[in-house]
Amino acid sequence: MEISSFSSPPPPSYNNINSTSPEDYLSSSSPSSNLFSFFQEFDPISLSTNKRKRVDNEPTSPSIQDLVNTFLTFDNDNNKEQEEGEEFVLFPSLLSFSQSPTNTTSMSEVKGEVITTSPEPKRARRNSPEVEATEAGTSSQRRLWVKNRSKAWWDNCNSPDFPEDEFKKAFRMSKSTFDMICEELESVVTKKDTMLRLAIPVRQRVAVCIWRLATGDPLREVSKRFGLGISTCHKLVLEVCSAIRNVLMPKFLQWPNEEKMREIKRDFEMISGISDVAGSIYTCHVPIIAPKVSVASYFNKRHTERNQKTSYSITVQGVVDSKGVFTDICVGWPGSMTDDKVLEQSALYQRGNRGTLKDVWIVGNAGFPLMDWVLVPFTKQNLTWTQHALNEKVGEVQSVAKEAFMRLKARWRCLQKRTEVKLQDLPVVLGACCVLHNICEMRNEGISPELRFELFDDEVVPENPVRSMNALQARDQIAHKLLHHNLAGTTFL
Repeated sequence: MEISSFSSPPPPSYNNINSTSPEDYLSSSSPSSNLFSFFQEFDPISLSTNKRKRVDNEPTSPSIQDLVNTFLTFDNDNNKEQEEGEEFVLFPSLLSFSQSPTNTTSMSEVKGEVITTSPEPKRARRNSPEVEATEAGTSSQRRLWVKNRSKAWWDNCNSPDFPEDEFKKAFRMSKSTFDMICEELESVVTKKDTMLRLAIPVRQRVAVCIWRLATGDPLREVSKRFGLGISTCHKLVLEVCSAIRNVLMPKFLQWPNEEKMREIKRDFEMISGISDVAGSIYTCHVPIIAPKVSVASYFNKRHTERNQKTSYSITVQGVVDSKGVFTDICVGWPGSMTDDKVLEQSALYQRGNRGTLKDVWIVGNAGFPLMDWVLVPFTKQNLTWTQHALNEKVGEVQSVAKEAFMRLKARWRCLQKRTEVKLQDLPVVLGACCVLHNICEMRNEGISPELRFELFDDEVVPENPVRSMNALQARDQIAHKLLHHNLAGTTFL
């Protein structure tokens, strides 16, 4: 390395010193050299121009070569001592890492040996990979910093003495229903303990998800309630919702079989007098934060006009039976789509076009088109008494679906607020809410009257309201039967 502040050339390296005689080096050095002045103090004889022979018995000063050899020997000895010290320190640490816990040397003894025998600095010893391996191998001595969070609220809710009413108010279901859900999801949700921390119990994992869906509170509040990190709570919500979709949806949300279908038809006929009704269809919107892409697709014009505030939403289309239990859902389409457009993108529409639903009716509101398997009310003005009678009975069937969606959004209040869930993860959360709604309805878990609210209809009459002439004739026959067989009410009068 060249130093520009010195006018004279720099001194040679150690390799050059060993290959050059001291006399040649000193004779070639500049008088201003620092190394030259250093050796000048120790060997004045070598500086004289007239070299004389030394007498054997005459005491002389040490030569330059002897000094250089002495320095090199001292440096080699020092390096050798350091290497020996490192080998002596590394051996016990590696030994303790490979031994069993019963024969493992304690950390205090290993660290004591490192301090007394190793010539390395303290920081170098602490950061050495061998000491880190020792600390990782000795699990009893390894300490991991974890922020202390209070779990008192969850511990109180999880205790057997916690009141049933308070538990249902917090989780929208009874303790028995909550236990059933935990048992169904245990094989999927359970995690194993690690050397660093204990796994979160299944009941706490499920409780985090259900409480988040039931209240819609921010993740910060969920973290305070359950004593977990914010990111951990967000991860648990998505994991449990995914488990509900994969495990519970095939059991609690499916199209009814023949026996169940006969029961549904009989119940709907008792409600409205219309035969062969297999379900009631409805579409609602869930508000979301404005997405970064395709903003115009998720813009909800009807909500914006009603609330006088820019709104974005995502759709949830569902078919319910006579008890308000979902038998088919279609979630995830942008809020700018009308009801008939969402229906055309659903799997239910594909089944209907294949002729699977030709012998049944799915009753919808004026936002759906009239088809061979979809029955909707009359939308033209100046209706006859027969047409009014049909609209009244169709409205009674339609109210079953509207009431089911009201209970869905009332029970899981996260559907009423702009959620923090990413747009790509939102269909999983919405599907989980529908499955949990079915479980609560099947187990007769009612909702508190204070949770009820009014659900607005944002239906838009499609451009082509009639898709089948056969369906048009069938609807007229149904209306005639209702009026002339005294099955229609008189509220329309």
